[in-house]
Amino acid sequence: MYVVYAISSLNRNYIYVGLTSNVEERLKRHNDGRERTTKAYAPFKLIYLEKAANRIEARKKEKYWKSGIGKEKLRSLRDS
Repeated sequence: MYVVYAISSLNRNYIYVGLTSNVEERLKRHNDGRERTTKAYAPFKLIYLEKAANRIEARKKEKYWKSGIGKEKLRSLRDS
């Protein structure tokens, strides 16, 4: 099973969307600065999680959440 997740930087206005099969390990990697893309924005909090049956479905969901409309919804989730 795969998971699409969104994390928000605690210090800056930045939201990252990704997919993984192990959310706990992936979040730890982001917070430890071991991911090049998000290193400058750490630390993070998890703001969204969605399960998918397989990688293809997870990738479709990830693309939606990375789109303009998806990011807008994530911002409203983060700010509520």
